[in-house]
Amino acid sequence: MSFSADDHRVMAEALHLAERGRLTADPNPAVGCVIVRDGSIVGRGWHRAAGEPHAEVLALREAGVRARGARVFVTLEPCSHHGRTPPCTDALIEAGVSEVVAAMVDPFPANAGHGLELLMRAGIRVRSGLMEAAARALNPGFVSRFERGRPWVRVKLAISLDGRIAGPDGRSQWITGPAAREDTQRWRARASALLTGIGTVLADDPQLNLRLPGIDRQPLRVVADSRARLPQCARMLNLPGPVLVASTRPAPWSREGLAWWQGPANPAGRLDLEALLAMLVTREVNEVHVEAGAMLSGALLEAGLVDELLVYQAPVLLGDGQAMLALPGMEKFDQRLHLDLIDSRRLGPDWRFIYRPDCR
Repeated sequence: MSFSADDHRVMAEALHLAERGRLTADPNPAVGCVIVRDGSIVGRGWHRAAGEPHAEVLALREAGVRARGARVFVTLEPCSHHGRTPPCTDALIEAGVSEVVAAMVDPFPANAGHGLELLMRAGIRVRSGLMEAAARALNPGFVSRFERGRPWVRVKLAISLDGRIAGPDGRSQWITGPAAREDTQRWRARASALLTGIGTVLADDPQLNLRLPGIDRQPLRVVADSRARLPQCARMLNLPGPVLVASTRPAPWSREGLAWWQGPANPAGRLDLEALLAMLVTREVNEVHVEAGAMLSGALLEAGLVDELLVYQAPVLLGDGQAMLALPGMEKFDQRLHLDLIDSRRLGPDWRFIYRPDCR
């Protein structure tokens, strides 16, 4: 399909609106909508949180009677099913819009093209695919959950200039400065689940919670704990928000706010990480933000389960400390993993690099 420069301009505005829901919409996708009539924008909307009105509904409310005969630009195919809210397709048809331009088809099986089909049956012109790459990049976890059957996995590492995540004495707080740690909070806010390993819990007793002003939800905290060693005094158990322990063994104890999941073991006797991610899909987990030690982070990378590496590097040297990743299966130079640098920026004295595995 061909799209004009004005089409691109309006969809870019819709994508910009969608960004506002990136930290709050989970487990729903972040969606933006712009309504245009006679060349002027008459309605704007973005989805803030699950259970609240969708972007199309808010944009239609703002447009009012001006929506009749108008063109609608939305970053994701309008929903056609009853979920937490009524179908957006019904609202668009009732409003009498003349055209709907969707950046991408919804990967959610209950919709998946059905929404666009219903609009066409109602006599509304439908086009899709405008700035689709940008729309997919806006919700990588939501897309991954339905297209690949697993969440988008992002591993966060805070390292020294010589690639260490802890000093020779095991101390790791703090390698990076306040600006980098504040940035980490925003990445935590994007996630449905925060994953760590039992080794990190036993060594550091992290809170692993979201501390960002204006965000009132807490992502699910997940502990990979093959041998069910989580101590009952762990700090994260006394904080708001749910905790899930994934183990190969039955739950040894229970308490309010804590759930245990017994999963299969891999050939080495450790928790099967693919099974863990598949289980998280059933809990509507889109993005998994990993803050763990070298063992779990390395195991995820070796298993091909890492989609993104979020690396904060501080201008310090730690000498004979702990390496950033444990990759026991990498024994030869020819087994090296190639990465693509997606983004880099300075945060105070530190640098943040975003890498994605290069499938060469």
